[in-house]
Amino acid sequence: MKGKELLMSLGMLLAGIFSATAQERDGALASADMMNLTLEKAIEIALAENPTIRVADKDIQLKKIADTEAWQALLPTVDANLSMADNILVAEMVTGMGKFKMGVDGTVTAIGAATLSLPVFAPAVYQNMKLTKQDIKLAQEKARGSRLDLINQVTKAYYGALLSDDSYDVMKRSYDVAKENYDVVNNKFQVGSVSEYDKISAEVQARNMNAAVVSAETGRKLALLRLKVLMGVTADVEINISDSLKAYEDAILLFDGDYMGHELDNNSSLRQLDYNMALLERSQKVLRTNFMPKVTVSLTGQYQSHANNNWNVFGYRYSPSSTLQIAVNVPIFHASSWTKIKSSKVQIAQLEDTRINTRRQLAMSAESYSRNMASTVAQVESNVEAVKQARKAVDIAGKRYEVGRGTILELNQSETALTQAELTHVQSLYDYLTNLADLDYTLGRETYLK
Repeated sequence: MKGKELLMSLGMLLAGIFSATAQERDGALASADMMNLTLEKAIEIALAENPTIRVADKDIQLKKIADTEAWQALLPTVDANLSMADNILVAEMVTGMGKFKMGVDGTVTAIGAATLSLPVFAPAVYQNMKLTKQDIKLAQEKARGSRLDLINQVTKAYYGALLSDDSYDVMKRSYDVAKENYDVVNNKFQVGSVSEYDKISAEVQARNMNAAVVSAETGRKLALLRLKVLMGVTADVEINISDSLKAYEDAILLFDGDYMGHELDNNSSLRQLDYNMALLERSQKVLRTNFMPKVTVSLTGQYQSHANNNWNVFGYRYSPSSTLQIAVNVPIFHASSWTKIKSSKVQIAQLEDTRINTRRQLAMSAESYSRNMASTVAQVESNVEAVKQARKAVDIAGKRYEVGRGTILELNQSETALTQAELTHVQSLYDYLTNLADLDYTLGRETYLK
């Protein structure tokens, strides 16, 4: 009996262990379905999963392949050629000494040749090699610009999600207060201590706030969906953001205009224009090589057999020959080369004007973002005080209504004013942070690039 009891106890213990393990595993899987998100993690996932970034990286690979093709043009080339000809009627040469045939009619000629060619002086190839290296730099800068643009979009989408969360919290708090006020007023109405007007006003206030909560909830879902799309994750992934715009309030209040007056040298658009300018200048040098000579050395080895009466190539008698040739190609006059160079000069001038205009616009944008940030700081300071005063007004209106010296209208107005003050406050925090993100993008800051 004791043995059976021991076995039963052991079995129950093992069952408990397996059950606990299964619960832990299920819990781990459930928690894995919920993604706890920060701004840094959102950017990291977006850079790893967004298709635009992968396309930009593949473009760099293509440019590197083109660079390999450019220097391979300096390597020797080997070509083989095999031919057979049936001389139905051989050509006849007529000279002052008479005429004679260049072979025998109705015979077969077989020729096998191999040629090795080596460019000795090829200025166009040298310039193309430098051109492809500039093209790689441009592709790398475009990829960097794509990353900066994605970081800017994800950052603003993340702050947009925080704004929708904070706005929802404000609306939910206001609805809870309005619902609580309605319950109090309705109870007083039931015992006849307040008028029906007070009850209707409190009910209307609660219903209005309920509609606002529903709208805020929809906005929150759309903001999260936009963030998911930019991150490259599917819509069914649950995201939990434990961040808040108010967490940035202290840092915002410490802003002293430090971002104003920064240079635009790291702006990706300007750097791409610079690389395009270098490409145009290098392309012009490639065009100038059309006026320069080209030297090529070729070595040809050949086996040939003439005047054969059948097609059995293995029975022919072949004779070898070889040739070493040095070819110099000197361009004398090509009108189109001059036209292409003239067109290239016009393109360079256009790009210079475009760069000047782009730099002016970027400088104006950077100044605008900096000034917006400075003015937003003043708004945040004012909004902090406005929220404090609005809360105080709500307390006063509530006390006045309780003792019968205030009206339900005053109470509703004070609650509305508090809601508006809190929404204005979180909006000003959002405005500062999005202006900061746009300024970082304009200045080409690589804060989140590794």
